[in-house]
Amino acid sequence: MSVSEQLVQSVFKTIPPRLRGPGGAVAVVKDGHLLGQTVWGYADLDRRIPMTADTPMPICSISKQMTCAVLLDLERNPTSSMSKGDIRGQFEAELKRLLRPEMTKDGKLTLEHLCDNRSGIRDYWALTTLWGAKPEGRFDLDKDGPQARDRLRSFHFEPGTEYSYSNTNFHILARIIEKVSGESFEVLLGERVFGPAEMKTARLCADTSKLPEPCVGYEGDEKRGYTPAVNRIEWDGDAGIVASLSDMVAYEGYLDRSLSDPTSWYQAAIEPSQYSDGTSAVYRYGLSHVDVEGVETIGHGGALRGFRSRRLQVPKERLSVVAMLNHESEAGALAEHVLRGILNLQKPQFPVVAPTPDWFGTFIDDRTFLAITVSPSVKGKISIYYAGYPESITLTEPFRGVSRDMTATLTLDTLHIERLKDHRALRAVRVAQSDTPVDNAFYQGDFYCDEIDSIFHCYDQGGVMFGAFDGFLGEGPVQPMRYIGGHVWTLSCPRGMDAPAPGDWTVVFKCEKDAVVGVGIGCWLARSLYFVKQ
Repeated sequence: MSVSEQLVQSVFKTIPPRLRGPGGAVAVVKDGHLLGQTVWGYADLDRRIPMTADTPMPICSISKQMTCAVLLDLERNPTSSMSKGDIRGQFEAELKRLLRPEMTKDGKLTLEHLCDNRSGIRDYWALTTLWGAKPEGRFDLDKDGPQARDRLRSFHFEPGTEYSYSNTNFHILARIIEKVSGESFEVLLGERVFGPAEMKTARLCADTSKLPEPCVGYEGDEKRGYTPAVNRIEWDGDAGIVASLSDMVAYEGYLDRSLSDPTSWYQAAIEPSQYSDGTSAVYRYGLSHVDVEGVETIGHGGALRGFRSRRLQVPKERLSVVAMLNHESEAGALAEHVLRGILNLQKPQFPVVAPTPDWFGTFIDDRTFLAITVSPSVKGKISIYYAGYPESITLTEPFRGVSRDMTATLTLDTLHIERLKDHRALRAVRVAQSDTPVDNAFYQGDFYCDEIDSIFHCYDQGGVMFGAFDGFLGEGPVQPMRYIGGHVWTLSCPRGMDAPAPGDWTVVFKCEKDAVVGVGIGCWLARSLYFVKQ
């Protein structure tokens, strides 16, 4: 369809009333060319430096597709140090060398599972909390990366059967790429992505404490004020690339050209894929396929403390939207708002169905033992907290609701959820509430998880329960715990090394003969870890 510059500018004018914050930048690319862009606010509030289209910002997890681009290009165009022959076989062999034998001995884990977030490997940024990290602590790729990988000894689901977001997958891919190619990941990105895409100022900046000036990322909001975010982690493969809006416009043009090139890595990356049972999947090679009101989009988001970004492409329309923010508002919602305005897309309307009060409460997934909290929302909706953030569910019947990524049905005290993107059905049983005061002393103690080499301390401090973790990254801060019911608690984790943080950890104590003998701890990114009481 035809899209005019005037239409794009009219949509841009709707952004300021919707989005507050220090600064941001949005661009629309049509048929490979910039159709319009808008930039507002400040890159640095204290120094009053305006945001521009050439201001570099971290694009964070958008980097994942570029990691896959390098991988796929190396298969087509190997480096001089790579032997001729089965390049994929070399990658797979390095995967087996890099991980512990427990992870690779049965041959079920493949390189594709890493690229498609179907490996079942737990997210290492979530695990840093259990390894005693402080939110603003240091993570060194060369020193801490190998120790983190060595503590990966099992999966939280069988590879290929489900989807679960894991930065670990792409961290591992970058290590494989460097070892097999004989070149640094930074050089490979420059030669095989930034150069061909004409991204003139894009580069790998693995150390987040050394992001290029002048842009500052901010935590907070207008009510609490904006505070410069402190980041001290190193990462690449899963993130680490910095780029300006102008660079991202060039990248969108490059991907648009790739749509008509059958030999391009992008053509291979956007091909349909399936789970091990043949069911269609919606994430492949660092690219997420999302239906926006009947329009197929391909893209990804990115986040680091103080920054948010999102790019999405509509291949059928040869249309792309890029949104970049130096604060923690929803860049994904902004990009979709722009897309809806340009294509005149309307959100589906449902009759307003009032929720029954039976919905509300906390349920426990009987497979992963993760807590699922259902709470009231706006009229005709409920909010379900499961994957580290609240998801809005529209009720279609008093006991049934839907969203883009899930369906939920309540049957008496049992909650049935279909996680569509995750390819997972879960059954959760309501946690019985009690008015009887809980005996904190019953639960306190020290617990050890041999699998990941982590210690959990549970403290009763003046009648309030707190939890903390020790591990190879140090002694983490204590965080408040909240009693749910039965032997179920949650441990607050609003800030982590990466962003968004894991959210609440579910803590389920195991009791035998009226005594606590262990505790299961998990979140969506890192499930089903068991700690034994010491």
